[in-house]
Amino acid sequence: MNTTIVTGIWDIKREELSEGWSRSFQHYLNNLEKLLKTQDNMIIYIEEKYKSFVEERRNSNNTQIIVRELDWFKNNGDMYEKIQKIRTDSNWYNQSSWLVDSTQAKLDMYNPLVMSKMFLLNDASILDPFNSDYMVWVDGGLTNTVHEGYFWNDNVISKFGKYLNKFSFVCFPYDGKVEIHGFKYPEICEYSEGIVNKVARGGIFGGPKSLIQTVNNIYHNLLYETLNRGLMGTEESIFTIMTYKYPEYIQYFEIEMNGLLGTFFENLKNETLEAKQEKTDVIKQNLHNRNNVALYVLTFNSPNQFEKLCISFEQYDRNFLDVPKKYLLNNSLDRSTDFAYSVLCDKYGFEEIKKDNLGICGGRQFIAEHSEENGFDYHFFFEDDMFFYLGQDEFCRNGFRRKIKDFYNIMMDIVWNENFDYLKWNFSEFFGDNSKQWAWHNVPAGVRAQLFPEKPVKTSSDVNGAPFLNFKNIKSYRQVPYTTGEIYYCNWPQVVSKEGNRKMFLDTKWGHPFEQTWMSFIYQETLKGNINPAILLATPTEHDRFEFYPAEDRREN
Repeated sequence: MNTTIVTGIWDIKREELSEGWSRSFQHYLNNLEKLLKTQDNMIIYIEEKYKSFVEERRNSNNTQIIVRELDWFKNNGDMYEKIQKIRTDSNWYNQSSWLVDSTQAKLDMYNPLVMSKMFLLNDASILDPFNSDYMVWVDGGLTNTVHEGYFWNDNVISKFGKYLNKFSFVCFPYDGKVEIHGFKYPEICEYSEGIVNKVARGGIFGGPKSLIQTVNNIYHNLLYETLNRGLMGTEESIFTIMTYKYPEYIQYFEIEMNGLLGTFFENLKNETLEAKQEKTDVIKQNLHNRNNVALYVLTFNSPNQFEKLCISFEQYDRNFLDVPKKYLLNNSLDRSTDFAYSVLCDKYGFEEIKKDNLGICGGRQFIAEHSEENGFDYHFFFEDDMFFYLGQDEFCRNGFRRKIKDFYNIMMDIVWNENFDYLKWNFSEFFGDNSKQWAWHNVPAGVRAQLFPEKPVKTSSDVNGAPFLNFKNIKSYRQVPYTTGEIYYCNWPQVVSKEGNRKMFLDTKWGHPFEQTWMSFIYQETLKGNINPAILLATPTEHDRFEFYPAEDRREN
């Protein structure tokens, strides 16, 4: 897991402040020098005159230097003017006795700088040369209060990724009732939609690169809305509001009331961090690592089918090739295809597993067992004729979107956030769609009569006669809707969690599994509350078998 540190320092003349607030810029250079010892990838913002300071201490292979002069913070929209209007207002700086001599009151560049950290992190995510999975802002002077050895000896940043399932802040308990860094307390509670009893720190924060733009947009809108109302603290005030208001995107790690980050770094070193999110308890219900994932493809006698599937990964969302561990389960009987498969596996990074035609469902069972044996938290399942849609149509025949930008990360966020056992991706399928309850066709007659009293008997003419599927909740994440309820299982592309895999395929095994058998069993377990599925209200993949093989070669198990 590739985690990049983003940092920067600027000389805003803090040495001119009164005793207790004053620090020399050399103090910041000394602490930046300690941070630069880390072997992690770094993106560093700095003024041109200090660029050589970084170049002399860092290897260019894992360092990107971005020259950003101090004037950038003054000319970045009208934020600077809004901040100056508030900080020079006696009604603002007289809220508390400490505020009048504080850095945010006395230095015109302090708040423009600290309030731009999120913008700088977002810019770094766009300019990132390291193909990072995660990006973390670390204050350039953080080693003033955090021992440098955490970075270059304990390598804490490389350990951080497995905890960053959401965008993450570090928070300390707070019991004040007047203001938070100058932001009026009643108003911060108003924006947070509840009583604020913790504050998010600004010294270290970050998360999945895929979420940074979304979180940056939230931050930008909150910052400007509050400044326009004459409300201002520091970046930490806005971070605090975000932690309360957007738990679907944001989690936090708690430290002691003194606000010192040593507790956080010690827990990170020992890998004992506990992620929390507002309006929930400690996130104990989902300890999965969303990047400990495998992608399985089942293929038979057709390298061309497999190649087209890989091309669809490349063109639709390359994360499917870059993030998971990839396996090709090759059931082929035609040995003349071996070389072509080998070439494609090398090209696209698949580990090939050869079996003598386990069949479609036999192969699916093998994949379930292989995923469990190798300890994957999630796995994807594809047959070699199930491709991502690369055509021109915007919507499927049922009116759902076919193309979703950043599909991989959105889909993984949904399955992780909701802790689903499995998440189907396609509403529209080849023979039907998910408006009807197809498990009705496959449950035993006695069960059908019990579960479907409105239609207890199936006749030979009931190909399309299944009852409508019962959905429970329709939700949306990053403009992608999904629904829960009595979702039926089928062998179309999906993501399955470790626990879902056990409940669906391993705790109960069938000597000769069929798709219909799994559909019946998993549906009944879903009704009992033992399995928690969902389906996207989208149709990103399609069935396209363009190379055929003799019907007698087709096996289910």
